Amino acid sequence: MSVVVPAYDEEQRIGPTLDAVTRYLGASGGSWEVVVADDGSTDGTREVVTGRRDPRIRLVGDPVNRGKGHALRLGIAASRGRRILVMDADLAAPVEELAHLERALSEGRAAAIGSRAVPGATLGARQRRIRELLGTAGNFLIRGTTLRGIRDTQCGFKLFDGDKARTAFAASRLDGWAVDVEVLRHFRRAGWPVAEVPVHWSHRPGSKVRPLDYPRFLRDLVRLRLPSVRPADALAVALFLVLSVALYSGRVFDPAHRYLTDSLQDQNQWEWFFAVTADNVAHLRNPLFTGLQGFPDGVNLMANTTMPGLSVPLTPVTLLLGPAVTLSLVMVLGLAATAAAWYRLILRRLVRGRAAAFTGAALAAFAPPLVSHANAHPNFVVLFMIPPIVERALRLTSAGTARTRDAVVLGLMAAYQLFLGEEALLLAALGMLLFALAHAAVRPDVARTAVRPLLRGLAVAAAVCLPLVVYPLAWQFSGPQSYTGIEHGPGTANTVRALLTFAERSLLAGDAARADALSLNPTEQNAFYGWPLVLLALAITVRLRRRPVVVALALTALAAAVLSLGSAVHVPFTQVTVPGPWALLAGRPLFESVIESRVALVCAPPLGMLLALAVDRLTHARRPGTRYAGLAVVCLALLPLVPAPLRSEPRAEVPAFFTDGTWRSYVRDGETLVPVPLAEPADAEALHWQTATGLGFRMPGGYFNGPYGDGDRSGVYGVPMRFTAGLLHDVRQTGVVPVVDDGARAAARADLAYWRAGALVLGPQPHADALRETVDKLVGRRGGRVGGVWVWDLHGRS
Repeated sequence: MSVVVPAYDEEQRIGPTLDAVTRYLGASGGSWEVVVADDGSTDGTREVVTGRRDPRIRLVGDPVNRGKGHALRLGIAASRGRRILVMDADLAAPVEELAHLERALSEGRAAAIGSRAVPGATLGARQRRIRELLGTAGNFLIRGTTLRGIRDTQCGFKLFDGDKARTAFAASRLDGWAVDVEVLRHFRRAGWPVAEVPVHWSHRPGSKVRPLDYPRFLRDLVRLRLPSVRPADALAVALFLVLSVALYSGRVFDPAHRYLTDSLQDQNQWEWFFAVTADNVAHLRNPLFTGLQGFPDGVNLMANTTMPGLSVPLTPVTLLLGPAVTLSLVMVLGLAATAAAWYRLILRRLVRGRAAAFTGAALAAFAPPLVSHANAHPNFVVLFMIPPIVERALRLTSAGTARTRDAVVLGLMAAYQLFLGEEALLLAALGMLLFALAHAAVRPDVARTAVRPLLRGLAVAAAVCLPLVVYPLAWQFSGPQSYTGIEHGPGTANTVRALLTFAERSLLAGDAARADALSLNPTEQNAFYGWPLVLLALAITVRLRRRPVVVALALTALAAAVLSLGSAVHVPFTQVTVPGPWALLAGRPLFESVIESRVALVCAPPLGMLLALAVDRLTHARRPGTRYAGLAVVCLALLPLVPAPLRSEPRAEVPAFFTDGTWRSYVRDGETLVPVPLAEPADAEALHWQTATGLGFRMPGGYFNGPYGDGDRSGVYGVPMRFTAGLLHDVRQTGVVPVVDDGARAAARADLAYWRAGALVLGPQPHADALRETVDKLVGRRGGRVGGVWVWDLHGRS
């Protein structure tokens, strides 16, 4: 137990107060300390305290009078107790009332505040009438504007969970009496339950509240209502933005003419997603469907990762500046915003130091697998809604009327995140479930208290969320061109080696060949945390194992890593394969399309939080040697994870045939333009041609997710290849001109009629000569060179 007593000119009262407190604590048993936080006293207060011989009584303070809030910050920061009692020096509430507050904390509360305004409270000597009226008016103002549900915030007798109190007071900024309101608001926002406990209270003469303090109190309440940004927080956000810009430095300054090399064809696809959404919105068409690709069947946009939560509101940017600029802004700003959101959550929930929160958030947002997805998958990079969702879900674990509001907000947040990325929301929910189970295992008492309000809150959140998403989800799973799930084939799970190996884009230790051998492709390097970080996380867990949150975070990261190993796990250095826990989820609804290696993305936030906790502990270490040696070890473990800028290259120029509008004379209304070969996941440059024309023409084929066919609704990338599409695909792959007979020409005519083709267009590419010769044979005549491409005009021909 730590008892923190703020004091200003308390020479006459502090001695009897210390006598009463030490006598009570000594009789109650257990270890304790008393910290007197002097606020620039001008009398003998400090001498009275330092004159005590008991080493358990300590004095901290400031030589200048700055206010109760400042004094409490110093006293709380200096405390070491598992619980902290904050009490005034006047003993208006006898220290014996502590037993009632301790009972409330034993029942799962994070704070218990002595209250004069709840049933059961008793009053001795009363204040003057004018002070009572001012106090009543102040409480009414507080409840109406800042802190609903708490009747008496200003009684100077409060018991806190030690770690939570140190976090809340460290985050406070008010120096005056309103610090009580600020700290309790921090507890409310963090979802830490607070109980009001009736106590006996008597007015004591010698109050330090002066008439001029009331206007200051009102000013501080106004400050609490206004958003606050500390210089350190602004610097953290600015640094996150700098890191994001540095990562995308190869493209961010010229997005229309630079291509992310390792994005494969995904950059073309994502720019098309933003372009088609903007086009649908601008023309008041259904934003969930388009016929511009995959003609004649079209594309179910809700069944693809179009991110309507951003692509719709950013329609003006896309129309004015183009989809390449929109995609670049989304990925650069979204990554920085995600890091800032993790920073805010870590600072509110876990640590006091902003440097520690920055370090943890940087790892959570810029971990190697997220850098890999930063090449091409904004739905796995732009995750700024996930930390607020975690925060609101944590708030639901405590009872109270305010939790209903948190549940409503959580439902709205989940609905919005669904329109940013469904798979990211699913993985976040999985990670939160793993954390809940792990925390329940180490703190079953807390779990028993939390489960009922949590389930009730989740039910309210679901009731808010489902009406908002039911129609889009019905369209996604039952609408035109919907599908059930996508089979990704073998090799989609991580290996233990992948988890311990350095990432390809590691600035100092990256090995592209090794990373490529252990992953699907450069955009799916979903592990690669590296053995130094794994060892550091293990050391942090062992060193801080007494903190339940540390054990829960470590178990969450471990469980996610094991799940990412797939349904069959190869034991390193052996020929043994054992069943993996992913087998319990594989093929289940919602999980059937998940690439299991992506579950390792869940490891990044817990590892970042463990890192933040370690850095926070080290920065407050008393021994400089421990501090500097520990921070050096952290730096050495993180150094191999520093990413190099993403690779980029000059973008292929769009042929003049498209940029100058020549294509319009070849494609009539209702017709399509057929790229040679058709656009597909392996080569989607035709999507770039389409966006360059303002989506002026439709085309068969494409790069999107859709059903395999009418009878089989399993999902595939692109569309099932008809004869002509498959033939041209083979020529592009091999460079070999096939034998084209009458049967092949008849099949080609049927395909072109099915596609309602107005023209075939062959752009510059490898094996272009073989492709041109093949199309000449299929069409029965030579194509013409127009605007940098070969064109076969099909009008008037059968």
